[in-house]
Amino acid sequence: MLGQMMRHELTISSLISHAARYHADAMVVSVETDGSVARTTWGETELRARKLASALENRGIEMGDRVATIAWNNQRHLEIYFGVAGAGMICHTINPRLFPEQLVYIINHAEDRVLFLDRTFLPVAAKLGAHLKTVKHIVLMGPRDEEAAAMVPGLMFYDELIEEGDAAYQWPHVDENSPSSLCYTSGTTGNPKGVLYTHRSTVLHSLGGNQPDALNISARDCVMPVVPMFHVNAWGVPYMAPAAGCKLVLPGPNLDGESLAKLIDAEGVTLALGVPTIWMGLLQALEKLGSKADSLKRTVIGGSACPPSMIRAFREKYGVEVMHAWGMTETSPLGTLNNLLNKHDALSEDDQYKIREGQGRPPFGVELRIIDSEGHVLPQDGVTQGELQIRGHWIVDTYFKVEKTALTMDGWFDTGDVATIDPNGFMIIRDRSKDIIKSGGEWISTVELENIAIGHPEVANAAAIAARHEKWDERPVLVVLPAAGATPTEEQILAFYEGKIAKWQVPDKVIFVDALPIGGTGKVLKNKLREQFGEVLIEAAQ
Repeated sequence: MLGQMMRHELTISSLISHAARYHADAMVVSVETDGSVARTTWGETELRARKLASALENRGIEMGDRVATIAWNNQRHLEIYFGVAGAGMICHTINPRLFPEQLVYIINHAEDRVLFLDRTFLPVAAKLGAHLKTVKHIVLMGPRDEEAAAMVPGLMFYDELIEEGDAAYQWPHVDENSPSSLCYTSGTTGNPKGVLYTHRSTVLHSLGGNQPDALNISARDCVMPVVPMFHVNAWGVPYMAPAAGCKLVLPGPNLDGESLAKLIDAEGVTLALGVPTIWMGLLQALEKLGSKADSLKRTVIGGSACPPSMIRAFREKYGVEVMHAWGMTETSPLGTLNNLLNKHDALSEDDQYKIREGQGRPPFGVELRIIDSEGHVLPQDGVTQGELQIRGHWIVDTYFKVEKTALTMDGWFDTGDVATIDPNGFMIIRDRSKDIIKSGGEWISTVELENIAIGHPEVANAAAIAARHEKWDERPVLVVLPAAGATPTEEQILAFYEGKIAKWQVPDKVIFVDALPIGGTGKVLKNKLREQFGEVLIEAAQ
């Protein structure tokens, strides 16, 4: 043997151990369910996570057992992330906004042994408890609460459970290829599918996602994941943060713009992450409060396409860089992040903005390609559109409890998105394959229609859908949520498209609504809009 390097397993516990060893006094700030603010450190978080792991083992929970959470972004949820996975169990985060039938299906399908939940979701446990086949313990994430105890028979209390644990407990040896966490997709048809992440994939995702051209979190940052911890593990931030040793702010249940604006100012948040609907509220609140969000330097926007007007508003009004990102539950989720290249410094500001409107390029660890309907690989010229596929170190291979691979014959995952990729890897999502409008044989991007509409000063949000048409098969219809106090007309909205897109792509109709249907991850549910308005052009022609 010529020589050899050390080998250490890539495990979740190694991330929190690093934070406790070298950033023990770095702050973790948590907005609790009752609105109070709790403060702890990475050192204390690691200690409590070890005590939780010990307590769960004492209660008979074993390696490989699933432990579920229905909870907000807060301190106890963070401890569960590390206490469960660190002990070799599987942390199963559940979206509380799913229908009751889906919640029952997910918990039973995962065969969860323990269910942790915040007080907000006690009625869920009270209502569904009898239908949960494998859950042995339901734990309220807080101190003893007699009112809560009366609602759920046998209810346990987190603060009491954690005191059962041994402070001297040491993390066990865990194979890096063993599963660490479980998330279910938020699909709108059929039962949700489980994606099982491993320790290895999660640590690699943390390292890849924290490169300088990715999230670039450092120990000098104060990071606030507004994206929920039940949504693809808050995009991996709870794992990246201890690896970097940064200050972490967990915003709890109040995600309205005013609450977030005040929290950013109070805690000195430098990086925040969330979906476009969240940032629309934040921009409105900053305007109302007169805040300049002086500490905020960067925000990451993903989950759905970011309107160009939002990128400009953050940059020009508040000096905040917006990083557009793309990913899925199946991709852990980071697939691309939009940071410009050195050569782009020579471009005009408008040309730089144009690049920032796309979803960016993949960090080391993932690869992208586009294919046509027959599976032929298409050129990455920035113009040719195709079905987007991905592969890499943190991409799904097989769904939870499904024997058949989720990949193509040559090992790629089909994302369901339609995209273009340029020679430098910059990718732009043109649409979801199920949403894109095919009118008279030509494609119309709903994303482009929505981005233009949201740039109108009297529009708070908008969604474009395909409506059936007698002559053209499909035509675009725009569903608009007006800005507060605004009363735009259909003529004003349609006139706003002039000169921005071809005339034949302009929507045939504008429908004004009081609210858009929003799913559990902050995306507009276009399937609901198609059900409601998909026949309006046919009906109008009759």
